[in-house]
Amino acid sequence: MPSPWRRVGVMEGMGAFGWMSRVRRRGAVLLLAAAMAAGTGGLITPASAAPNGGLRIDVLSNRADLISGGDALVAIALPDDVDPSQVRVHLGNRDVTDAFALRPNGQFAGLVTDLPLGDNTLRATGGGASDDVVITNHPNGGPVFSGPHVQPWRCQDGARDEKCNQPPEYRLLYKSTDPTKTDLQPYDPDNPPSDVATTTTDQGVEVPFIVRQEIGYQDRDQYKILQLFQPGESWQPWAPQEQWNHKVLVPHGGNCGTDHASGEAPLADYSGSFNEVPGYTDSYVTALGRGFAVMSTALNNLGHNCNLLTQAESLVMAKERLVEQYGTIRYTIGTGCSGGSIVQNTIANAYPGVYQGLVTTCSYPDAMSTLAQFLDYHLLRLYFEDPSKWDVPWSPTQFGQVEGHLSHANAVVSDELFTKRLSDPTHPCEGVPDTEPGDEGTRYDPETNPGGVRCFLFDYMINALGPREPDAWGPQEQRIGRGFGGIPAGNEGVQYGLEALERGEITPAQFVDLNEKVGTLTIDGKPTPGRYPGDRPALDNVYRSGLVNAANNLSGVAIINHGGPDPGAAHDYGHAFWTKSRLEREQGHTRNFVMWFGEAPLIGDPDWATEAMLAMDEWLSEVEADASAQPLPDKIVDNRPDDLQDRCSNLPGLEQITVPGVGTVCERPERQTRYGTPRTIAGGPVTNDVNACQLKPLRRTDYYPVAFTDAQWRRLTETFPDGVCDYSEPGVGQGGTRTWQTYQDAGGDVVYGGTSLGARPDGSGVGTMSESFVPLLDQ
Repeated sequence: MPSPWRRVGVMEGMGAFGWMSRVRRRGAVLLLAAAMAAGTGGLITPASAAPNGGLRIDVLSNRADLISGGDALVAIALPDDVDPSQVRVHLGNRDVTDAFALRPNGQFAGLVTDLPLGDNTLRATGGGASDDVVITNHPNGGPVFSGPHVQPWRCQDGARDEKCNQPPEYRLLYKSTDPTKTDLQPYDPDNPPSDVATTTTDQGVEVPFIVRQEIGYQDRDQYKILQLFQPGESWQPWAPQEQWNHKVLVPHGGNCGTDHASGEAPLADYSGSFNEVPGYTDSYVTALGRGFAVMSTALNNLGHNCNLLTQAESLVMAKERLVEQYGTIRYTIGTGCSGGSIVQNTIANAYPGVYQGLVTTCSYPDAMSTLAQFLDYHLLRLYFEDPSKWDVPWSPTQFGQVEGHLSHANAVVSDELFTKRLSDPTHPCEGVPDTEPGDEGTRYDPETNPGGVRCFLFDYMINALGPREPDAWGPQEQRIGRGFGGIPAGNEGVQYGLEALERGEITPAQFVDLNEKVGTLTIDGKPTPGRYPGDRPALDNVYRSGLVNAANNLSGVAIINHGGPDPGAAHDYGHAFWTKSRLEREQGHTRNFVMWFGEAPLIGDPDWATEAMLAMDEWLSEVEADASAQPLPDKIVDNRPDDLQDRCSNLPGLEQITVPGVGTVCERPERQTRYGTPRTIAGGPVTNDVNACQLKPLRRTDYYPVAFTDAQWRRLTETFPDGVCDYSEPGVGQGGTRTWQTYQDAGGDVVYGGTSLGARPDGSGVGTMSESFVPLLDQ
């Protein structure tokens, strides 16, 4: 299907995918302006003249240093006495003035395209005034800031090159009036169906419920953009069709995977988490009917790509694509379960501005602190499920008491679904050929192919974590002369079952025997005696990168989390409380975080995905309309709708009560399946974000009134020769997440652990959100 917009001047004849761009700002402060359609409200209004009589360039479509796709949507603010016909715009020595015109929204704007690789100066002059920006171009296939890509990578059928580039494709879909057809159906404009529903957007525009879906490839993987669309009518970024409300919903996928191949961008509320429910209408369909754009990338499907860096990068690139081709954005809402909650929580904290609101369910705050919990489960299973290791008997109830859960079931499910696969570097992963001895492009084998591809989470994230230092290398690393991805967790000093011991649930003999024999894992995921402290600098980098979400940059986003009882499926509601506890530590409050707990397992209520999305829309619209000078975090708190409060189900002991000055709360929130973990039972903090602990001396008096025999005490001193965890101190390497990091230098070489991109170039990226939310970009 042909594109519905016409490119002007230098835009005509551009290839379907172009190249990546990064813009460095020079000169005066940029204009805070964004292209908008009349009647949408809340967007940054275009300025007809620059303050102080100057002329200024404004890069609308992204942070100016992260432009992607070889083009940039640019507005030029003109002094009152400068006629647009006087303005000349050059990209280096090339005159690109024809790309610019006075647009229907009042801006003098254009889409600058065909940016060569490397540095390019965009300069505008008129009436004796001038301004310029320096644009540094990156390839459409990436990377932009994630660092060198994982290899090998298998592209989709139809790819034109090794970066998986291919022209975007378009198809029409529609919503049927038949209530049994909850999904969007194919629409043939040459033979229109008779059951096309109509919809009225939240801006009061009534149109047939026809959707155009764009499918393209950036960063070696798929993106999708869907919009209500009126066939045959024009759509340009400065004059979009009237039914778009300039809001964006981003669905995500669940699980955690390490694919080396292009995948599919998810759309359903619970993609990758559980099977589709017959008769269920996903929230993205409702959002489309209200006028939202829906945007998704395969790389933000955690089950396909469990790598924060490329998740964030793909969303930044796709969001820019949306702005440049469809128009500017008011705000962006994420939604997703399990892995979909991880992507939202971690990107919002590490790359503020990608989202303005989060709707999370089956929630986890991140992958890496959760992984520490699951690794503990794996080790405990190896002990508990092998009675030949026991000196003293154990009961299944005691297994759960050590693990912080009602039963051992949660540990079993977590281990079988996640840990076994993610901790085994020989496990097959999509896109990696089977082992061929000596072929480093095939799958790893510790004996026959030690230089092969390790389908292992830490190696998949090596740009963020860094490689292991030579003094930690095992035989395989020594053979190939390089370190594998660092291990960002350790169990040295962890006293498994400590609180169960103190409560009298397990005996001193059980405590000693468990801790002596629980062991640890090798770099190949194999059990071995002793304990491991974790790797430096991986432990430092796991925090600074945001792979462990410190929640120190979340005050500028609104969050609604919903969930329900966990039947032993590794998703107890306690994980949402990890996020809440971290917010309390960082912010001193959680008033930007709403928690709903319902009866439906894991999700709370089948209708809550849509209800929470609509509630978030109302919340953000109120924040957007707040023109006061108060900081964005205060606006989010002050403009939360009065009826948007924490919820409890009507399960016994979960009645809601009203607290003066607080509102409706759960009477007994501890009943919300808020279980512990092996680390909290070992004395760790409720935030569950200490992946490796500082140590303190082992002292017999610390266990009073528990008494050990002399023989038991000798075994403990041998188990903990360097001491036990001191949870009064921060964890090893623990610190706040650093925002907007890049993992590559100017030459494209890796920067392990990342380095700051620096301050956002003034005025850039403002087309991706309303003015009220722009402070997010500068966190």
